[in-house]
Amino acid sequence: MGDEREAPLTPVAHASSPSAPQVEIVSAGNEVLLGDVVDTNSNWLCKHITGLGGQVRRTVMVRDEVEAIADELRAALQRRPQLIFTVGGLGPTQDDLTLQGVAAATGRPLELHPEAERMVRDKYAEFAAQGLVPFADMNEARRKMARLPAGATPLRNPIGGAPGVLLEVDATTIVSLPGVPEELYAIVSESLRDRLTAILGAGTYDERVLLVDTQDESALSDVLRAIQAEHPHVYVKSRAKRFATGDHKLRLTLSARGTTPAEVTALLQAPLDQLRNELTARGFRVTEEADAADT
Repeated sequence: MGDEREAPLTPVAHASSPSAPQVEIVSAGNEVLLGDVVDTNSNWLCKHITGLGGQVRRTVMVRDEVEAIADELRAALQRRPQLIFTVGGLGPTQDDLTLQGVAAATGRPLELHPEAERMVRDKYAEFAAQGLVPFADMNEARRKMARLPAGATPLRNPIGGAPGVLLEVDATTIVSLPGVPEELYAIVSESLRDRLTAILGAGTYDERVLLVDTQDESALSDVLRAIQAEHPHVYVKSRAKRFATGDHKLRLTLSARGTTPAEVTALLQAPLDQLRNELTARGFRVTEEADAADT
């Protein structure tokens, strides 16, 4: 049986998206770099932000070290994205150092935040009442999760003990999220929802997929490049599988961002029709992914 792993994504060209809010992600965790844990958080954030009309321009993974985190944040702040996420390192243990890195990068001291302390206290009282922790009282480890960079705002964590943290630095908003996936999803989807709308605006993203009966990307490259050049605000990419897998279809994706779904649909329709017609004229069988089951 053939190897069915997909070959790496092959971009044809990068569509210009000057109006899309720019986003970067800094993920901290020795366990990720050791290969013990897979970073599904960055993948989820990329999909979520893309769906809201933002554009993730960079993701990076670093060790749980204050200077490593701070160096990445300083560099990111110089690029002035609208939004930077940090992932992981908000917990009560000595290796949870992300907020120290944020403080170092922004030149702000860590301070005990009264509202964050209340959030942590209430959450541990709830955990104790459920029998999930042995005691409800605050200690220094728990209080550590309420020490935020000066000027930051805590974000309610509906699931875990560590609040998320929001800090505005000039035109950039830094959002620090815990590394436990369920906690990260809940903070972004609930506590951060309105703020994300304010940062990213009313943008929307969509894509269309064509399946072409070939494995040979090189046979289509001139067509794809011509389509990309004619429609610079649409991103065209191809994805091939390894030869001899038994799957002879090439997946072509056209994607775009805009202020409304109707605008994005209009941006995609012309290059989609043009690409389908050109490939059909060359003798390739082309189907849309929605009706691929009929092939």
